[in-house]
This record gives sequence, structure tokens and C-alpha cells, in this order.
Amino acid sequence: MQPKVLTPKQLFIGFSKIGMSGFGGVLPWARRTIVEKEKWLTSEEFSAILGICQIVPGPNIVNLAVCVGSRFAGARGAVAAVLGLTLGPIAIVLLLAMLYQHYGYLDTIKGLLRGISAVGIGLIASTGFKMLRDEFRFPIMLLVVAITISAVTYFHLGLGWVVLTVLPLALFLANKKARKL
Repeated sequence: MQPKVLTPKQLFIGFSKIGMSGFGGVLPWARRTIVEKEKWLTSEEFSAILGICQIVPGPNIVNLAVCVGSRFAGARGAVAAVLGLTLGPIAIVLLLAMLYQHYGYLDTIKGLLRGISAVGIGLIASTGFKMLRDEFRFPIMLLVVAITISAVTYFHLGLGWVVLTVLPLALFLANKKARKL
């Protein structure tokens, strides 16, 4: 099977659609576009790349754009994906900032912003559940999820400690999972 090749222009357009689809959290749109609509990556590939992007410094979605862009079109693809992801939203945020400066005191605007944050939480939870569904194919990986949730919620460990704690088991199980597939 020949690997898929995308041009920087295709990456720019695809990531522009992702960037313009969400506000303050485009990960659900990114997964939907990259995995479900465009089929650039499989669900497992997306989850693996996102996992790496979450432990690298910087915004996860920008890291994802760099990884996906460079995978398909090298450095030019990475730049195109990041610019596509960010240029439109930056222009909109600047416009919204000017409007908020004039109208932010209104109760309607305050209520609107609270509603938007609730929608964002729902979209992120939905993406998490879709990614978790992939792990049911190899149920022992749910142990990694359970340990991670426990480390964060019960023991209140920071990201670095969680990674150090869970990484050996996750690598071991991922290796077994890769051999099975």
C-alpha cells in the first residue's frame, strides 16, 4: 500500500477548515477531519500522534499540525498546516477582542461566553470517548487509562510524574498491542 501524499496547499486548506471550525478547542474537529472525513490517518495513528503531542511543550493542536504536516509534506507541510490552523482564528480573535472591549460588560455577552465554554467541554469529552473506544480492541490498555486517571484525580500528580509513572506500562502494553495488530 502506497503512503498517502498531501501537498502543503492541501494541508493548509484542511487545517484552515479545522481552525475555523472551533473556538478555543478544535481537537474534536481535528479528529473528525483528519480521521473520519479526509482519512489522512487511522484512528490509532491519530491517537498515537496526539499522545506524543500532549507531552511535548506547546499547544497540543499546534503540535499535531506540525506532526501531521511534516509527515505528509516535510517542513513545508508543517509550516502550511500551522499557518492554516492559526491565521483565520487569529484574525477572528482580534476582531472579537475589539468587540468585547466595547460590549463585554453586557449580561447577554457574559451568558453567551458561559454557554460557549459548556459546549467546548462537551466536544472535548466526546473526542475522549471516541479515542477510548479504540482501546476496547485491546482492553488491557484500559489499565493505563485507569492508572492515569487515578494518578491525576486521587494522587494529584503533575503531568511529568504521571508520564514517569505510567510510561513503562504504557510502552510495554503498546508494544504488545502493535504485535497483535
